[in-house]
Amino acid sequence: MSSNALLLAVDVPTLSWYEALLRLAVAGALGGVIGVERELRDREAGLRTHMLVAVGSALFTIVSAYGFTEFLVGGGATIRADPTRIAAQIVTGIGFLGAGAIIRMGLSVKGLTTAASLWVVAAIGLAAGAGAYEWAVITTGLLVVFLWPLRSVAHRAFVRVRPEEGRLEVDLERGGTATPVLEELERLDAEVENLEFQDREDGRSLLIGVRYRSRQQSHEATDRIAGLPGVRRLQWVP
Repeated sequence: MSSNALLLAVDVPTLSWYEALLRLAVAGALGGVIGVERELRDREAGLRTHMLVAVGSALFTIVSAYGFTEFLVGGGATIRADPTRIAAQIVTGIGFLGAGAIIRMGLSVKGLTTAASLWVVAAIGLAAGAGAYEWAVITTGLLVVFLWPLRSVAHRAFVRVRPEEGRLEVDLERGGTATPVLEELERLDAEVENLEFQDREDGRSLLIGVRYRSRQQSHEATDRIAGLPGVRRLQWVP
């Protein structure tokens, strides 16, 4: 092999096994920090999920940048390749996992914050896999602040009244549908936690778990729903 080819071969970056282990460990540890916060709040994706996402992203980044050295150097020449091609797919691929954490319950949607945290944890793993430890640590610190202290500040600033919970039992006439009832609750900005149906000989009964901001809102919901066509009776139950 000529000296030119040797020089080109030396220019191709490599990664030792202990450096790879360090990057994967850092990614797992930083992902675990975020996972602990999600685990304590009993969210859909917790400690293990966030650690797996971070370590997987780091490994994809390492393989993308250092995993094909033998194929890039051969035949007396060095093939130039983009080491970010595989890592770039993490940005879009993590969206499928995040979508699985989003759950629609009635009229309310849960899991958006967890899906966003998985997306950011993937970025943290990518940074750790690339050896940018400072960026990964700084982002982890910011994410912890956003998920914990900032959440309390936001609740104090924007939520004046703690939402109350109740269960609304609605009896419908035969052939009646729950759609008008749910639409009315949505117009009142009340959150539906769960919805149960029970068919009867004379119609259908709905048991709706509702979160509302004030007693006035619950009274307004009662008045509006009672006036809907097909509603025979309704009451708030324990």
